[in-house]
Amino acid sequence: MTVVIGLTGGIASGKSTVSAMFRNLHIPVIDADVIAREVVEPGREAYNRIVEEFGANVLYENGTIDRPKLGNIIFNDEKKRLLLNSIVHPAVRAEMNAQKDAYIQKGEKAVVLDIPLLFESNLTSLVDKVLLVYVDDETQLERLIKRNELTEEEAKARIASQMPLAHKIALANKMINNNGTIEETKAQLVCILEQWGVVN
Repeated sequence: MTVVIGLTGGIASGKSTVSAMFRNLHIPVIDADVIAREVVEPGREAYNRIVEEFGANVLYENGTIDRPKLGNIIFNDEKKRLLLNSIVHPAVRAEMNAQKDAYIQKGEKAVVLDIPLLFESNLTSLVDKVLLVYVDDETQLERLIKRNELTEEEAKARIASQMPLAHKIALANKMINNNGTIEETKAQLVCILEQWGVVN
């Protein structure tokens, strides 16, 4: 029986670090962000709908989507953000499900669905267990400013567009506290996977 693990966190919480740890343990990871980029490549259905709704001004000269430009539009306009999500999310969900089913067919012990907005997008039905990567507010803000070279105001706006990490704790099966060292994070992950019978 394959355990389907939903890996989530907030922006700059260190989810990618934990995702890499899963890969090092030879547990397949299906990354929603990677799939979200693939489904909006030129010629794909979601791409055509985005151009239809947002206009050609969200495209680079080569025809691909100018993500920063589209990002700026949706971060400041709730209605447009919901519209974009209604185009992209169903396409991502279908592709993730197809990949998940393929791993289950292969008899993998576990498969990870790496979904940043697992709760916000109501995708918990796709997984058996939810693992949350948590950091405190100060650490999250600090890491985001540093990583994305944002002003404090820009970083706070991005964090505010997601459900607060503190709210996600109650919704997750297990939580990894990622305020400490890489080693501490990995130890927590292995311990949880042992409890879930994925590693022994």
